[in-house]
Amino acid sequence: MPTKTPAVELDVNGRTVRVSSPDKVYFPERGITKLQVVEYFLSVGDGILGALLDRPTTLERWPKGVFEGAKLATRMDSSGDAFYQKRVPAGAPDYVKTARIGFPSGRTADEVAPSEVAVVAWAANLGTLTFHPWPVTSDDVDSPDQLRIDLDPQPGTDFSDAARVAPHVRELLAEHGMEGTPKTSGGRGIHIFVPIEPRWSFVDARRATIALGRELERRMPDEVTMKWWKEERGVKIFVDYNQMARDRTIASAYSIRSNPRATVSAPLTWDEVADVHPDDFDVLSMPARFAAVGDLFAPLVAHAAPRCSLESALELADRQETDDGHGDLPYPPEYPKMPGEPKRVQPSKDRDRPR
Repeated sequence: MPTKTPAVELDVNGRTVRVSSPDKVYFPERGITKLQVVEYFLSVGDGILGALLDRPTTLERWPKGVFEGAKLATRMDSSGDAFYQKRVPAGAPDYVKTARIGFPSGRTADEVAPSEVAVVAWAANLGTLTFHPWPVTSDDVDSPDQLRIDLDPQPGTDFSDAARVAPHVRELLAEHGMEGTPKTSGGRGIHIFVPIEPRWSFVDARRATIALGRELERRMPDEVTMKWWKEERGVKIFVDYNQMARDRTIASAYSIRSNPRATVSAPLTWDEVADVHPDDFDVLSMPARFAAVGDLFAPLVAHAAPRCSLESALELADRQETDDGHGDLPYPPEYPKMPGEPKRVQPSKDRDRPR
């Protein structure tokens, strides 16, 4: 029988992090092993730690690697080869800090809140490829300090379409006193993160995102949609406003995505947005880029200054509601019915909908 490869111990800023089965292949198409995954995170250590620092973080774990047919467990189907872990895993080292967060259901969980790079390496040894941090810090889990705008290509569109919309988001943000940092999702979309003052609620932040999305849709009706139901979106870029709802998270900058190429979510300069492709950034290429350009996501690090105000965007929401009669939009299906929310019924199944 083949001899099992012994574990490797890495010194991570004075912490010893054990990597078991270091030669286990996590990405067969690229030949990338578990040890290479851990080493990738260490190579972008300042960046991934900045993206996660002091934030409650859900771990997306792929302990068997990303093989053909591998499936991620979901709320609706708990079977799968990979899974989301919201609660800190049993046996975590004593240097792994946590933050207690509350879900819309009223339940709570103690999530990992990374405070040093060793925590990232430890999580990677557990098969974590993608880190999903909340837009809050552990000292105030109810007040977002990031506004996250998710440009999600719908069928018939792709990354290039999202890249065409992104500069218009930048222009709109500037009109409301905000500056965002773009990144690839690691897939087909683009994320734009804005550092905001942590003095508004999740409801406020989501409302501001809806207002910005509606204005973007008004300006670009043939390219942008705010329709929650997929059957209504058309061949457009969907501004996924519910990514600012409580307990909804977005893959962090520098996270690895679970696709055969092992792409990563890469921060960009605005000048790059029109010319790059998600496949340009993966586990093998990103370390050299990070060494060359540094951490482009540094403005989003927790407690960094300056931070933007939501006041102008919320005033836009007020005008839309007063002048245009706009109200709230549907929440995700797992949420309890929210105050002021419209009917949460798929239009084609709504018997009361005018025909």
